[in-house]
Amino acid sequence: MKPSGIDFDVYPPFGGFPRRGLAFLRQLKRNNRRDWFERHKGEYETTVKLPMQSLIAALQPHFGSFAPEFDSNPKRSMFRIHRDVRFSKDKSPYKTHVAAHFVLRGKPKGVEGSGYYMHIEPAEVFLGAGIYMPDSEQLKSIRRAISSNPDEFLEIVNNPRLKRMFGKLEGDKLQRTPLGYDPQSPMAEWLRFKQFFVGKSFSVRICLSPGFVNEVARAFEIATPFVRFLNRALT
Repeated sequence: MKPSGIDFDVYPPFGGFPRRGLAFLRQLKRNNRRDWFERHKGEYETTVKLPMQSLIAALQPHFGSFAPEFDSNPKRSMFRIHRDVRFSKDKSPYKTHVAAHFVLRGKPKGVEGSGYYMHIEPAEVFLGAGIYMPDSEQLKSIRRAISSNPDEFLEIVNNPRLKRMFGKLEGDKLQRTPLGYDPQSPMAEWLRFKQFFVGKSFSVRICLSPGFVNEVARAFEIATPFVRFLNRALT
């Protein structure tokens, strides 16, 4: 299934993320200034942005097979290269990686729920899934779902395929069990989480070949039961 109104034919087939794109990101790290970027914007468009959009477009058929409720839209899924520096001491205007997230179709920006994430930088590739910054109401909903469905949750997070691919559940935790829950509960450890995500770093070599599409799809498919559990909790 393809999102309506998106012409995927405008993106060339993904042939691997180009080494020239990695070189551009390294140069950007050394020259993180607007004047430099504007002089090299064409290089960014052809060696970083377009290959990433092609990768996102190539993932759409895979999402159609294992998570059709998710969007793989080259324009919506890809993050802008510009940093939001309003509340940061670091005023560097550009990110030195290229990233995308994949969220539920039809959800307005900011309330997408649990989803998938990937980024490419010269030093590594990172793939992740889950919800990174849930608000207080989302946290309450997730904790209620875990408390009400402990066996289902434990089966998902202890699945051998998930653990082999991503390891253990990550995220910041409360020091104490949230109010309203028994500190002696066998689920208390999980209820203390303030974030719910899994992630893994890979050698950057993995993204250089066309087969990277299949590697991303395999990792995301493995994480899908976890992602769906969280989204059911949020509905």
